[in-house]
Amino acid sequence: MRLRPLTEAECYARCYGDGDDNVRFVKLEPRRPRFDIGVSGEELRQAFETRLEQREPVGDPVAEPVADASNGREPAAAA
Repeated sequence: MRLRPLTEAECYARCYGDGDDNVRFVKLEPRRPRFDIGVSGEELRQAFETRLEQREPVGDPVAEPVADASNGREPAAAA
């Protein structure tokens, strides 16, 4: 049974030993504020969907027959 809570330093010492000069704590600079884009992700998705719907329809490349490169000849037999 633990008599008292351990401090962060005590926990670190238990897990990693006393440490050495290679380990040190540094303070990081606060993150820079992000740009306010003024549009939500959902609004952006809807705008993209609208632009896609306004495009001219293009033929379905899967449904169109593919031009055969063999110029109408039978494929060579496998050796």
